[in-house]
Amino acid sequence: MSKCRCNICAIIPTYNNAGTVRQVIDDVLRHCDQVIVVNDGSTDETAAVLQALPAGVTVVTHTENKGKGHALVTGFRKAKEMGFTHAVTIDADGQHFADDIPLLVEEMRRDPEAIIVGCRNLTEENMPRQNTFANRFSNFWFKLQTGIPLPDTQSGFRLYPLALLKGLSLITSRYEAELELLVFAAWAGVSVKSVSVRVYYPPAEERVSHFRPVYDFFRISVLNTILCVVALFVGLKQWAYTIFSFAYFLCFALDMTVRGFFLLTLGGATKEHKLKYHTILQRKSRFVINHVPGTTFSYSNPNGETFDKPAMIISNHQSHLDLMGIMMLTPKVIILTKNWVWHNPFYGIVIRYADFFPITDTDQMMNDLKQKVEEGYSVMIFPEGTRSEDCRIQRFHRGAFYLAEQLGLDILPVYINGFGKVLPKKSWHLHPGHMSVEVMPREKMTEGYRAMARKMHKKFVAGFALNDE
Repeated sequence: MSKCRCNICAIIPTYNNAGTVRQVIDDVLRHCDQVIVVNDGSTDETAAVLQALPAGVTVVTHTENKGKGHALVTGFRKAKEMGFTHAVTIDADGQHFADDIPLLVEEMRRDPEAIIVGCRNLTEENMPRQNTFANRFSNFWFKLQTGIPLPDTQSGFRLYPLALLKGLSLITSRYEAELELLVFAAWAGVSVKSVSVRVYYPPAEERVSHFRPVYDFFRISVLNTILCVVALFVGLKQWAYTIFSFAYFLCFALDMTVRGFFLLTLGGATKEHKLKYHTILQRKSRFVINHVPGTTFSYSNPNGETFDKPAMIISNHQSHLDLMGIMMLTPKVIILTKNWVWHNPFYGIVIRYADFFPITDTDQMMNDLKQKVEEGYSVMIFPEGTRSEDCRIQRFHRGAFYLAEQLGLDILPVYINGFGKVLPKKSWHLHPGHMSVEVMPREKMTEGYRAMARKMHKKFVAGFALNDE
């Protein structure tokens, strides 16, 4: 993995782990150039062990034991201060294998705004029985509070996007802090994902554990009760956002339907009336996408694309909201849609008024598109053909590039980001987040449509990987 470009450090909280912490540090340094060790008031020989460390290790010391939650928060703040974007956390007792860090980083590259949890096998031999019960208990509450199934909410082996950590000032001091970090992040719309990792538990007589079964179990129970009460209010707020937004989208569709009836059905579907309808559609789409509750939006057009010259616009596909992100670009665009979109009872009539054609193999569609191109309209297709469930770039179909070749159009790539986090595929529930649309430079059809499909797919994959870093 490329350690520097990822801007990742490792954070190791430690309390009385003199016998294992140095080996953990050495193992982690094989995968991360910078390690932050938080000595949480250790009373054994840990401080002495941490005095002679190799380059790349930063030690932060608490004068007294404040608990793992406080140690993690100290590490996060130090990592942000040093300019890191992500941090791997790993326990100092040697139970985790540092060689599994690349597994977390690989998953992070696919979704750099997600928390990646290294999930242990809870049936592992030698795993303390009280830990197994506490973990399953915590997993149940986490799903109840967030709706997210996670097999190991107590794992200390994680990779965090530092800018997206929420509620650090509210984090409690002990083991329940790791559950709080996940809950607060999930409520804020941050994805939580897991990868399987190995774990080592030494024999009982060699273990160093600071887990107090009765006291810590009581603290976790109290915390979960509080979080469940708060979850009711958080859930109500998010559902209120969702209901308001879809009510607004419904009003948008009804308004554009009424406008289309008077302007095009009664007034006549002239070129001037069609362009006026498209202009209204563009303005309303821009307004809607900028005012989705709980979200922010940014638009980038660094090359000053004017859309005056027709082009084949292509974009990755993440969400139902993508159409808004495309329609706001220019009034002179014809979007090719699937048949079910064209006949959608919610906004299908708007699609038809706007002459957004269903994708077919007929000569009539080609003739209609040629006429629209002659009138100065660009054509737009999502070459993936369907929305991406995890926002990764899927295989590009060749149809868009074949049409561009036949119509003599440049390829105009548009990157859509964050739409699939705000309104994921298979979901009608809106989440907080940032959405962005970026217009990239045009590409001439200098190669055959098959080669062009492969070339543009590689360009999108590389572009999103660069953004992730």
